Amino acid sequence: MKKLFITAAIATMFSVSAFADGTKKTDAKVSVSYGVLSQFNADFADAKDVTWSVNKNFQKADFILNNAKLTAFYNLRGEFVAVTQDLDVKAIPAKAQAEIAAKYKGYDVNEVILLQNNTDLNADADETAYFVDLKNDTKEVLVRITPEAHIVFYKQVK
Repeated sequence: MKKLFITAAIATMFSVSAFADGTKKTDAKVSVSYGVLSQFNADFADAKDVTWSVNKNFQKADFILNNAKLTAFYNLRGEFVAVTQDLDVKAIPAKAQAEIAAKYKGYDVNEVILLQNNTDLNADADETAYFVDLKNDTKEVLVRITPEAHIVFYKQVK
């Protein structure tokens, strides 16, 4: 579910062309472009347990680096788009935690994702953003934490 949220978030921040560039998914085997593999190995040389997936917009690597679970996104042209990391709620700014508690009473924090964008590729995107998935008995929402540590509604999930 988290990957759906973050993929949607990244897709809305970046306009991606749909050129295949030799990348495709066939049967249960994923084919990742040589350029992306080379770039990934340079960017994340010590990555372990790498799992690739490819869709119509991204080539995505899930992996472990320094005991942290990360996901790197590359567009179909082979350019690094962003990396995400699963975090504990304690990792977000205290000001944002307090605002979540005030604005979203009765909600539990389901997941916290740190998104680090390649601002060379998209200068309009924040370099770093936190996304927090919040749930209660009947609703689920995704909020974004601004660089100033304010909470901004991002998307109704359920």
